[in-house]
Amino acid sequence: MLDKIKELIGDVQAFTASTQNEVEAFRIKYLGSKGLLKELFAEFKNVTPDARKEFGQSLNSLKKAAEDKVAKLTDALENTTSKHSFYGDLTRPSEPIELGSRHPISLVKNKIIDVFNRIGFTVSEGPEIEDDWHNFTALNLPEYHPARDMQDTFFIEQNPDILLRTHTSSVQVRYMEEHTPPIRTISPGRVFRNEDISARAHCIFHQVEGLYIDTDVSFADLKQTLLYFTKEMFGKSKIRLRPSYFPFTEPSAEVDIYWGLETETDYKITKGTGWLEIMGCGMVDPNVLKNANIDPTKYSGYAFGMGIERIAMLLYQIPDIRMFYENDKRFLEQFKSVI
Repeated sequence: MLDKIKELIGDVQAFTASTQNEVEAFRIKYLGSKGLLKELFAEFKNVTPDARKEFGQSLNSLKKAAEDKVAKLTDALENTTSKHSFYGDLTRPSEPIELGSRHPISLVKNKIIDVFNRIGFTVSEGPEIEDDWHNFTALNLPEYHPARDMQDTFFIEQNPDILLRTHTSSVQVRYMEEHTPPIRTISPGRVFRNEDISARAHCIFHQVEGLYIDTDVSFADLKQTLLYFTKEMFGKSKIRLRPSYFPFTEPSAEVDIYWGLETETDYKITKGTGWLEIMGCGMVDPNVLKNANIDPTKYSGYAFGMGIERIAMLLYQIPDIRMFYENDKRFLEQFKSVI
C-alpha cells in the first residue's frame, strides 16, 4: 500500500494541464468526495498499528502534493488567460489600420508653402489675437481710416485695441520689426472677420501672405514670382494684373489666371470669361516700411495674399466653403489618396 501511495505522489508531481477542465478533473480524481484520497483514508483502519505512522505521513504527503499541484496549475492558467485577454492572440494577423486623410486646407497650404520654399521663402507665424498696431495702424490703416470698414472685426472684451486678426499681414509687420532686409517670407494662418456665413464666405478662413523686401525690388519681380506660382500651383501660364486698392501696397493689383473654357464647369466657375481671380498683390507702401523701422529710400518690396479656401475650392471643385468646417467624414475621406 505504501508503494502505491509513493507511486501516486510521483504521478501528482509529474502532472501538467493546459486547461482549467483538466485541473478540475485532476482535483476530483484525488481530492473529490469519491476520490483516491478518500479511499486511501478509508483503508487506514485496516493498517497494522506499527505501520500506521508511516502510512499516515505518506497519505498527508499525497494530499499536500495534490492540493499544491491544483493551486499552482490554477494560478498559472488564470494568469495566462488574463494576459491573453489583455494583449489578445499575438500570433494572429493584425487588423488593417484604417488610414486617415489630410484636410484639404492642410493639403493646399502645404503645397503653397512647398512652391514658395523652392525660391527661398521662409515660413513665419504670429498670434491670432492681435493688437491694433500690428493689424491696422502699422499697415497704413490709422484710426478712422475708411478702409477699416472693409474688414469687419471681432474685438476682444470690448477692447478697441485687442482683436482677432483680420489678415496675416500682421505677421509680416512683426517679422519686419524683428528682421533686417533682405526679407523673403510667407505667412500662412487662420484669420477672422465678422461676416455672414454662406456658400462663398465664412467668418473663419485661412490666408497665405507673402513678403519680399530688398534693394531694387520692382513690380516686374512681383509679376515673375506670381507667374511662377500659378504655373506650379495650377499648371496655368497665363495671368493678368488689374489695378486695385490696398492700404498697405502702392501700386496694388488683383491677380487673375486664365482658367480656360474647355468644360461646362469652366464656364460655370469663370462666369463665361475664362478668367479667375486668385489673389491681391502690390508694392509695399513706404509708410509701412517706415512703421517697421525699414528705410524706404534704401529698400523696396512687394507683398501678395490669397485665401487658402478659395484655392482649394478651385483645385478640388468644392462648391461650398462651409464643407471645410462641417467635419463630415464622407467629405474628408475623398482626400485619402491625395498626397
